Parts: sequence; C-alpha cells; structure tokens
Amino acid sequence: MAGYKLATYQLMGAPPRAGIVVDEAVFDAAGLTAHPPYMSVLNILEDWQVANEVLRAAAGKASATTKGVPLKQARLRSPVLWPSAIYCAGANYSDHAAEMAKRANRPPEPDPKSLGLKPWHFIKASRSLADPGATVTASRYTKKLDWEAELAVIIGKPAKNVTVQQALDHVAGYAAANDLSARDLSRRLQVSETSAFKSDWTAQKSFDGACPLGPWIVPAQDIPDPHNLAIRLWVNDVIKQDSNTGKMIHSIAEQIAHLSTGMTLHPGDVILTGTPAGVGSARNEYLQPGDVVKIEIERIGTLSNKLA
Repeated sequence: MAGYKLATYQLMGAPPRAGIVVDEAVFDAAGLTAHPPYMSVLNILEDWQVANEVLRAAAGKASATTKGVPLKQARLRSPVLWPSAIYCAGANYSDHAAEMAKRANRPPEPDPKSLGLKPWHFIKASRSLADPGATVTASRYTKKLDWEAELAVIIGKPAKNVTVQQALDHVAGYAAANDLSARDLSRRLQVSETSAFKSDWTAQKSFDGACPLGPWIVPAQDIPDPHNLAIRLWVNDVIKQDSNTGKMIHSIAEQIAHLSTGMTLHPGDVILTGTPAGVGSARNEYLQPGDVVKIEIERIGTLSNKLA
C-alpha cells in the first residue's frame, strides 16, 4: 500500500481538519475514507490500530478518486491539536551531554546507563505548540532563546506499565520538533544557588510557541529504524546541529517504558526524545528577532519557524 503522512490542515475560514498528505497534496481524511470521525488527528490516533490501514488504503487511491489541495495552498497546523501531554527527555544525547560538560568546565560524565540511571523527562504545556511555518513571538519574554532539534514520538495506543520490548508497538509515528528554551529564565533570581527551588522548568520551557511541531506525522511503519536518522538544524541557513538519532542515550522504547510505569500514555501524547550537540547555550549564542530556524530529520521532513 502507498505511503502517506498524517497532518492537521486548515483552509481559509474553516476549522482545522485531519489530512492525508500524498506527494504534494493534502486530502481530507474524513472525506477520503468516508469515515466522519476521522475529521481530527486525535480521533484518528485514538483508533490507530484500525485507522492506519484505512488511511493507507485511501492514500493509495487518493489521486484517482478525488482532487487534493496543493500543500502550498493549505495551512499546516501542529499535527495533534491538542495532546494531553508533551514529555521531553533531558540530556539524552551523548554528544550534547559532552558539549554541556565542556561548557561548564566539568570532566565528561559517565554514561548514565552504566550508573543504572533511568531516563528523566520534564513537561511542556500542550498549548505551547507552534504550527509549522508559524512566527514565534518570544523576544519580549526572553533574551536567551535557544534552539533544540528533536525527534518527536506520537503515541497511538494507550501505554501503561509496558516493557521495553512492547514499547514501540504503542507508537503511531514520528515528527520533528523544536524544544525552544528560555535559558535566562531557567534559574530563579534572588533564590540561593543551593536551594532546591532554584530551577524554573515552567518558565524556561512552557511559554507560548515553545514547541514547534510538524510538519506532519510519518507512520512508524514507514521509519525502519528511528535510531538511525540524520537530524540537523539551521539558523538563517547556517548549520548549528548535525547529528544522528543513534546518539540517544536512552532509546525511544526505554523512554516509553519508563514513562508508562508512573502514568498512562494516551493516544496523541508527544514525547520529545532529546537534542544533539550544537545548541546555542553551548556557544553563548541565542536566537534574535527575524531569525529563521529550520529542522530537517531524515525520512520525516522539514520544520521551519521564524522568530518575531
């Protein structure tokens, strides 16, 4: 059956709807499948075990049965509106961990796995999502806005207490994401450096537009190995991050299994799996108004956003 990408698209004056992207056109998912509940990506993900094959069959007949909307004429939204949670892996690339240790004048730290450590995550507000191509207005909020290219995992089947071996069966697909970070707001002023309340993850990570996501979801079965994908980021066409998802410390399956021990992961939930070396804070370089950030992940596509 033909490959496809799952997107949320919007035409002028109409509400957002789920779309099936085939080549350079987007087809309405509910219309093409003749299944009205598939009007939203979240509804599709909640029925993923069935929906994936239905959408794949429809994509194979798309051009012959109906005329799609050229991608250039459709506004792509964040693929999932709205996930119940966005989980973000911290310090999960070996090259990124090494560069941050160097910046802090610390010796390289041992592999966390060798110490028996589990993955750790923080949460971004689901309404912090930004659409592909959207302008992020954060310059009045932070003066040290940093970029972080990440492979995003989209859950397609409830996961609770799953094993590492079972974990990838709960993945619907993958997208690109930018874990934008307000570095100057990560530490609370006038609070002792030794205080347990010094860090402020909410202010640093959950402002409006802090999570560009997209441009669509590529089904998991179309990504043979999510741990062998080139991942790159450019600022104004100057490359800043150039790595591979194979440098993750904790695998996607290990992250899902760990998260699912304490909570249920629901269809549509997003997991950002960490960022590689090349972030701005490692070189004391931050985004400025007018900058354009472009992320490209092999087999997935390109996500671009502008800073206002």
